[in-house]
Amino acid sequence: MFRRFSGLDGMRGFMSALVCVAALLLATGVGAQPKAAHEITVSAAISLKNAFEDISKVFQERNPGAKVLFNFGASGDLARQIEAGAPVDVFASAAQKDMDDIDGKSLLAFNSRKNFAGNAVVLIKPANSNIPISSMEDLRRKEVGKVSIGNPKTVPAGRYAEEALRHYNLWDAVKDRLIFAENVRQVLDYVARGEVDAGLVYSTDAMVRSKEVKVVMKLPESSHQPVVYPIGVIKGTKEESLSRAFVDLVLSAEGQRILNKYGFVTVNPSK
Repeated sequence: MFRRFSGLDGMRGFMSALVCVAALLLATGVGAQPKAAHEITVSAAISLKNAFEDISKVFQERNPGAKVLFNFGASGDLARQIEAGAPVDVFASAAQKDMDDIDGKSLLAFNSRKNFAGNAVVLIKPANSNIPISSMEDLRRKEVGKVSIGNPKTVPAGRYAEEALRHYNLWDAVKDRLIFAENVRQVLDYVARGEVDAGLVYSTDAMVRSKEVKVVMKLPESSHQPVVYPIGVIKGTKEESLSRAFVDLVLSAEGQRILNKYGFVTVNPSK
């Protein structure tokens, strides 16, 4: 209910009310203009989540007023989003194929594509599992009920996993027991929770939950395509300078130190 004011007292009361309302709006931030900030959106393979979040902290400290927004997921899904016009400034993939798809459609800014990290594929099982798995060949055992890998259609780790299973002539033996995941971290979740008996993930993912999963073996590089991560700036970004600065930080000694901390290996940045 509004209070009616009259005369001098009324005017004083009215002005007092205005001051109170103004103070309330100021205190709550209502009506205030948002502070201008330069934002970039980075779509990145979910296996990069921990390392990239650390890198973004360094980036924002070095670029006051800048903000990095992340969209983590399977590289194939992220590439399709970019092709469909998603407002992305930087793309970091876990495989060359997905970056090739973007590059082939002329969606990358000139000379912005660089390789920045390498990884390995490992066979894991739940830490408390009693199933005797000590090699890829053990996936043939009848005790092994479910094996999880990323969906090869969209998940690079899933493609590497399929290549490795075929390399060991295991694909036909385990294909009916495969549980496809939407991304490599989902595979990790399945194994960590004991919902499957084994899984194939990156070595960096296994490190994230080392108390919940056990690494059975590191797959030899000859069993699959090299795991090399490329990064690039999306053509048409309104923040090209800032986007290129983020890529530069990833490639820098500081960025590589952070990536190495999370188990990634340094690679030759040339394409």
